[in-house]
Amino acid sequence: MDQIQTLSNAVQQAIAGNETYNTYQPIWEYYLESYVGGEEYRRAGHLVRYQLESEREYNARLYQTPLDNHCSSVVSVYNSFLFRESPKREYGPMEGLSEVKEFLKDADYDGRSLTAFMKDVATWASVFGHCYVMVTKANVGATTRAEEQAMGVRPYVSYLTPLVVLDWQYSRSVTGRYELSYFKYLEEVNGQIQTVKEWTQDTIVTRTVDVENDSILEEFEEVNQLGMIPAVCVYNQKGIQRGIGVSDIADISDLQKYIYNGTSEIMQSIQMDTHPSIVATPDTNIGTGSGALIHVPDNMDPGLKPYLLEFTGAGVDKILSAIKQKEEAIDKIANTGAVRATESRTMSGVAMETEFQLLNAKLAEKADNLELAEEQVWRLFASYLGLTWQGDIDYPGSFNIKDTGSEIQQLKTAKETATNPMVLEEIDAKILEWLGVDEYEMVPTEQTFEVHTMYGPNGETRVVTSEQEHMDLVAQGWTHEGE
Repeated sequence: MDQIQTLSNAVQQAIAGNETYNTYQPIWEYYLESYVGGEEYRRAGHLVRYQLESEREYNARLYQTPLDNHCSSVVSVYNSFLFRESPKREYGPMEGLSEVKEFLKDADYDGRSLTAFMKDVATWASVFGHCYVMVTKANVGATTRAEEQAMGVRPYVSYLTPLVVLDWQYSRSVTGRYELSYFKYLEEVNGQIQTVKEWTQDTIVTRTVDVENDSILEEFEEVNQLGMIPAVCVYNQKGIQRGIGVSDIADISDLQKYIYNGTSEIMQSIQMDTHPSIVATPDTNIGTGSGALIHVPDNMDPGLKPYLLEFTGAGVDKILSAIKQKEEAIDKIANTGAVRATESRTMSGVAMETEFQLLNAKLAEKADNLELAEEQVWRLFASYLGLTWQGDIDYPGSFNIKDTGSEIQQLKTAKETATNPMVLEEIDAKILEWLGVDEYEMVPTEQTFEVHTMYGPNGETRVVTSEQEHMDLVAQGWTHEGE
């Protein structure tokens, strides 16, 4: 019994998370369900169950209630701006290396380019608040880079969401910098079989665990030749605790759940209005549908005749108004009111410009965190090749979010009211700037004039060589054909 208990303890220790992980795991699962939506959100049971509601009735209500996924919408808006322009990369001495070219085309050995991979990283960092990027390289026993190139071995990346990172520890180095000193994560889950990896700065331990039977199927230890843990923590927004970020949907997910339950109440209100409950004795035969017959016993007491229960719940309009307020609250939190709006909203130009500036600042902060993370990834990539990273990564710092419709309307109004030629010239320059046209490139197109003969009123002829000459002769009564 002691040996069995010892083995069970070893298995539980291998797959156990630290205290911080255990605290945040249900929160991260909630964020994931809110972002993914669909069947995951339905199975999570975020619809409030009524008192005395049966399982069948609750499941029917779950499948009748649609989810308006604001979490996914907000994250998609952010990424559409962040990656509207590709980041600029300079590789320094690593420029032209075959490993770099292959890494840019297929960063994760799954066919995704580095930019596409970083877009996925930005998505999960936005959802959870942070995620990890692992930079690894297969150990095939090669002793030189030439041998690795011949075997097609190079560094590659993979991202880890916080749900699979079970344990981590930071320690301060002699230079005062915090570095990962321990890192454990679930590498693969295949039913009851789980593969767990533990990294230290000296060793890498891989365990394959049978969770159901409490047994360790395989354990393998190798030397960490890199001398450090090649994991980069990508923050969406840095929190107060090291290794924990701030999610973009932390508050939006709660508002989304409120809207989800409000949508269910609308469905129930409509059903109660159109199909009210009937109070009747057990021996009353009641048909279903509109205009159905109700058969009552001949000897029924008149005071026991069937009657309808009048519905006195909240009106649909009130619920819709509450939902609209919550949607506006989501846009205020995310600074996306003018971007996600599906209809014209009453906002002053100053208010819209302020909201654009707030959104621009939020996007700039996210871009800076991605830029820092990718630079750390390239440092690890260079270390695997025995080189030093001397390149530079530059993500867009400004996203030029403007209300172009409002700007054009203002220019139109200004041009209609202005009289000063200098002011009109400046307005035209602004219009050309909005159109993306350089005024110095606007050279009039040279038109060719076809030389031809014209005939005068008195029978004289003349060869016309210019448009101006043609117009003058036409004014004097000349024609193209003699008469």
